Amino acid sequence: MWWGVAAALLANVLYSTGFVLEKRALAGLPALNVRRPARLLRHLLGSPLWIAGSLALAGGFAAQLIVYRTLPMAAAQALFVSGLVLLLLLSKLYLGERTTTRERYATATVLLALLMVVSSLRHRTDSVGQSSPALLVLLISALSLTTGLCLYVTTERRTARRHRLRPPTAGVEYGVAVGFVYGVSSLAIKGVSAHLTPATLEDPAAAALTLLASPYPYLLLITGATGLLLSQTALQRCRASLIVPVCTTTSCLYTAVVGTYAFGESLPDDPLRLTLRIVGTALAVVVLLTLTAHQKTPAPATPELSRDPR
Repeated sequence: MWWGVAAALLANVLYSTGFVLEKRALAGLPALNVRRPARLLRHLLGSPLWIAGSLALAGGFAAQLIVYRTLPMAAAQALFVSGLVLLLLLSKLYLGERTTTRERYATATVLLALLMVVSSLRHRTDSVGQSSPALLVLLISALSLTTGLCLYVTTERRTARRHRLRPPTAGVEYGVAVGFVYGVSSLAIKGVSAHLTPATLEDPAAAALTLLASPYPYLLLITGATGLLLSQTALQRCRASLIVPVCTTTSCLYTAVVGTYAFGESLPDDPLRLTLRIVGTALAVVVLLTLTAHQKTPAPATPELSRDPR
């Protein structure tokens, strides 16, 4: 179980580093548009810095496979939320995004929530779900992806209408939309990890066929491609220290609730550990939602009036 905690912390480092590298790369690229995916990919793949960030994110996904093999999904999500502390620090140091007093208090509170969740873990009694009905996963995934895509399209249209009169959206809507997509991706990663057992080393060919017969690798491909297109355009338009917390909070809350139900995982029986698990997870989510609710888009610069009397 402690291997899972270490893998979650490693995933946090890789995810935060990857997002910061991608954000820096996106700042030097032309405006991206999801309606032109080929052009979008051409610009992204032409940036070595963006490729480095993507490799870091891929490493985070690999670490996530270990996490879901060893930890309950609800506990894992609380650990992933704690990685936003590192993201805020990196955003300030390398992106020049200022951290407010509210964000510093939120950082300390999320660390407290992390300690509460870690204290609730017990290797001998915590159950880790290994399977879920394929039809249930497909139904949940279809509804979730439809919700995320509809929200993203609606936000894009509203932003286009208001762009001439107001600054672009602060990014909360974008973050929620992408969070739904990555929430489904987490379900797919959980499903893939369930097929990576010691028995797969004995007969990898049979294990691969079993995995390909499940919906998880295809869901992972779909959500990976969709999340790439949506997240990069959103990340280019919004502060990383805003959109990533919103996206991560949405994804973690979604996975903790839906994933626990879909994979039949149970909460701790001990009242104290149950309280620590629930309060720690809820505290991390509430703090980050409160934090992002107070984020504002910077006002557009006001052009200076000409001093030339002519």
